[in-house]
Amino acid sequence: MRNVYVVGVGSTRFGRHTGVSVKQLTRSAVEEALRDAGLGVPAIQAAFFANTVQGALEGQIMVRGQMALRPLGIEGVPIFNVENACASASSALNLAVQHIRAGASDVALVVGVDKMCVPDKAAMLGVFDGAWDVHETEAGQALLMALGRGVDPPAGTAGLETRSVFMDIYASFAKAHMRNFGTTQRQIAAVSAKNHQHSALNPLAHYQASMTIEEVLAAPTVVWPLTLPMCAPVSDGAAAAVICSERVLRDLNRSRAIAVRASQVLTGVTRSADDHERHLCRIGALRAYEEAGLGPGSMDVAEVHDATAFAEIVQVENLGFCEIGQGGWMAERGVTALGGRIPVNPSGGLESKGHPIGATGLGQIHELVLQLRGQAGRRQVEGARHAIAENGGGVYGLEESTAVITILSNQL
Repeated sequence: MRNVYVVGVGSTRFGRHTGVSVKQLTRSAVEEALRDAGLGVPAIQAAFFANTVQGALEGQIMVRGQMALRPLGIEGVPIFNVENACASASSALNLAVQHIRAGASDVALVVGVDKMCVPDKAAMLGVFDGAWDVHETEAGQALLMALGRGVDPPAGTAGLETRSVFMDIYASFAKAHMRNFGTTQRQIAAVSAKNHQHSALNPLAHYQASMTIEEVLAAPTVVWPLTLPMCAPVSDGAAAAVICSERVLRDLNRSRAIAVRASQVLTGVTRSADDHERHLCRIGALRAYEEAGLGPGSMDVAEVHDATAFAEIVQVENLGFCEIGQGGWMAERGVTALGGRIPVNPSGGLESKGHPIGATGLGQIHELVLQLRGQAGRRQVEGARHAIAENGGGVYGLEESTAVITILSNQL
């Protein structure tokens, strides 16, 4: 198996990019990644393009990557279009890694982009309805809503009338965790406040104002127990990475290269709600640790898929940073904050950095590469050597439809 390295990364700011197209966002991220790698367009031998909503919102149903990359002069090479819900970009990275490991190319470009902030809010929210089985909507919703039964909001609590159905799903997951493990709304708020404090240090984040736990709790309720700052915003943005084989790395600046130690992609499994050991992210993390020859105790920094603050609580458990049920306790005590034992989402995470679905997974990789190079500025995790990313997408039964676990290292 050939070694694979990330040698260049680029990202736009995540947020509202009024009047900026998918092509323009793509250009910004790709040109930055190429500059960072010290390579030009002729070096690219294959490209993997992740996008989820351009077809629904703009009508570019097919060949999105070919259309977005052609203005950059990227043509005549294999271009693969990847859609895997919110895990699209990390799935594209996995495919690019396998492409190089197989010897099909020595340099590959990976791009993730989405333009989600459109005037038609109903159309924008409607795209989320396609991230689960559209033929089993009622049955799927009933199954997921039942998870939170018996945990009721305080009297008089009202949620937002217009929201994604996924917020209701996350709220149901949160209620089940509260009932089973004693997790509190304050602990969920601690995750959110921590991530907003992190994003205040990140110039690429959608939100750049810090918040306290009390401010998070006092914010409008989306659907209890989730308040507005606990939920990822709808964002525009693009991120890109250039990866290469050992052969190409010999001619580049090796000191800035980051090794891809593991990349695992899993699909959701049919399981009971209390079978936490079979959660696909738990299984994926164990496989990734085995592939990398490392364990959770070796990780110095993590980026996880916190579409809501509650999701981070579950994912730190799945990654083995604590026992199942203790994720909220970790956040409340500062273990996952900058300066804590295992900083999680130093970028601000999805709920604060932003969540342009097709770009999110590579946004995580961008952050971790900066961390491992020591280039993260005021949010730098000192001495970071090994990093892990968890990126999930869609809903399948009682968990994500797909998840990708990636482990990176500056130890070549």
